[in-house]
Amino acid sequence: MEVINHTQKRTDRSLLVITHLSQLLYYITGFGGLVVPLILWLTQKDKVEDMDEHGKSIVNFQISLILFTIVSIPAILLVGLGILMLIFLGIIGFVVPIINAVRANNGESPTYFMTIRFIK
Repeated sequence: MEVINHTQKRTDRSLLVITHLSQLLYYITGFGGLVVPLILWLTQKDKVEDMDEHGKSIVNFQISLILFTIVSIPAILLVGLGILMLIFLGIIGFVVPIINAVRANNGESPTYFMTIRFIK
């Protein structure tokens, strides 16, 4: 007798929403905006439907934000536009995860603009 293991992914939109909103931990605690979504993605990508797509988007977005922030710090001294860039990144880093949490709750794919695709 042959036993076939069919693993089915469960649909859990609330976990996808929590994963998107966990990026806002930067604004509450000062850290965790990359670590918590990364842990959720790595532990749940094989168990939850669409978690792999959302997790990759979140990690790419957070790494891109960190990279843009590092680039904008020397721009403060050189041009002074780095301050405007930091303000823009702060607003984008707060608003876009909320928009994508709503999109995840509606069953739509995430859209993070200004994102460099480190993980495909």
